[in-house]
Amino acid sequence: MTVLPEPDADETGPYTHLGFATAKPGCADRVEELILGLVEPLRAEEGALEFHVHRDRADRDTFVIYEMFRSKTDLDKHLAQPYTQEFIRAVGPYVTGPLRQQFLRMSSPLPTADAAG
Repeated sequence: MTVLPEPDADETGPYTHLGFATAKPGCADRVEELILGLVEPLRAEEGALEFHVHRDRADRDTFVIYEMFRSKTDLDKHLAQPYTQEFIRAVGPYVTGPLRQQFLRMSSPLPTADAAG
C-alpha cells in the first residue's frame, strides 16, 4: 500500500497525484485500456476533483495519470477501492516495473465552479 505524504500544515488546496507507467513492448494498447477503465468509477468517487489519462507523444509506451482529490483522505480511500487494487494487479504484467508516483502541492488557486463559467 502506498504511504501518501502528509499535506503541509498551511496547505489548503487539493491533493494531487501523478502516476507514470511504461508499457512493455507490444503492450501499450492493453495498458491504455486498463487505465481508461479507471475513468468512470474514479470520477464518480466522492472527493475526486480531476482524473485524466495521458499518453506521451514521443514515446507511445509511456502513460501519465493526473488525479486531483479534495484531500489526502479522499485519495487514501480511492487507493483502497477494490477496483483500484484490481487495476494495480492487472496492469503489472504489462508494464516495465512498479508504477512511479509523484505527489504535488498546488501553488495556483483552484478555480471555483462559478469562475469556470
